[in-house]
Amino acid sequence: MSISSIALNQIIVMFIIMIIGFICYKVKLIDEETNKKMSNILLMLVNPLIILVSYQREFTKELFNGLLISLLLGISTHLIAILVSYVLLRKKTMFGKNNSDNKGETSKSQDVSIERFSAIYSNCAFMGIPLVNGIFGSEGVFYLTAYITVFNILVWTHGIVMIAGKQDKKSTVKMLLSPTIFATVFGFLLFIIQIKFPPNLLEAFTYISNINTPLAMIIAGVTIGQTNIMKAFSNLRLYYTAIIKLLIIPILLLLLYSRFSIDKTVLITSILAVSCPTAATGTLFALRFDKNALYASELFAITTIFSLGFIPLIMAVSEFFI
Repeated sequence: MSISSIALNQIIVMFIIMIIGFICYKVKLIDEETNKKMSNILLMLVNPLIILVSYQREFTKELFNGLLISLLLGISTHLIAILVSYVLLRKKTMFGKNNSDNKGETSKSQDVSIERFSAIYSNCAFMGIPLVNGIFGSEGVFYLTAYITVFNILVWTHGIVMIAGKQDKKSTVKMLLSPTIFATVFGFLLFIIQIKFPPNLLEAFTYISNINTPLAMIIAGVTIGQTNIMKAFSNLRLYYTAIIKLLIIPILLLLLYSRFSIDKTVLITSILAVSCPTAATGTLFALRFDKNALYASELFAITTIFSLGFIPLIMAVSEFFI
């Protein structure tokens, strides 16, 4: 089965679970507070355990080199995405004005910053991990950890400055000491010195890791349920931002990276990571710093829904070029 077919099947499964999450919110089975707690469980427990489990493998030179290449791709991907977002996302474009045209220059700048953030930073953990795991298994997640590490460092430095207009040093330090970063560093050390978990412990961690996909997609569905999705569909600017995030940036990077001799799993994992919808962190930052959180959540909803079609498309194009 081709990678695009596997991605499509995985996306369909994830979409069904997302709809279940959406329904759970609408019938009040899950409320906003419960969703926040589930998000914390995913970020603080499930994702770190997935990363730890992915590092429990025999050390080989090929895996180590692939991890270093993934790190370099993660850095270059974010830098290129930053450049593209600043070039293509401005206060006014041929595709329409930004969301706050009648709110004054300050609001316009804030919303453009939210759009740029949405185009740069992807949901590489929530949605990326289950997708990569479904296509490449734990080896793909192993390479994805490098991208997630770069994401976490940049989103809590460049990203927070972009949204807040200043750097929250306390939050940045706290995030850089998060369970995800710890799991990546600790897992990498275990991989280098070849220390393995006892079988029973590894099996327990694997069981918890396996709830990542359903939990992540239920959370995404509940989050979309909290937005006025019909209103979002009427805003052309959202479509423009979504196309930049889900199509233009991934295709540009694919055309660039395919010119180099890079392992197929490493390359497609990096492309898949950047092809994921916008990070939910943008909405959290907007709420925290009193910016346009509604607009940020609409961008999250639109890119998440559109990614269900765009990710298989990007995977099909990847197979053509690689």
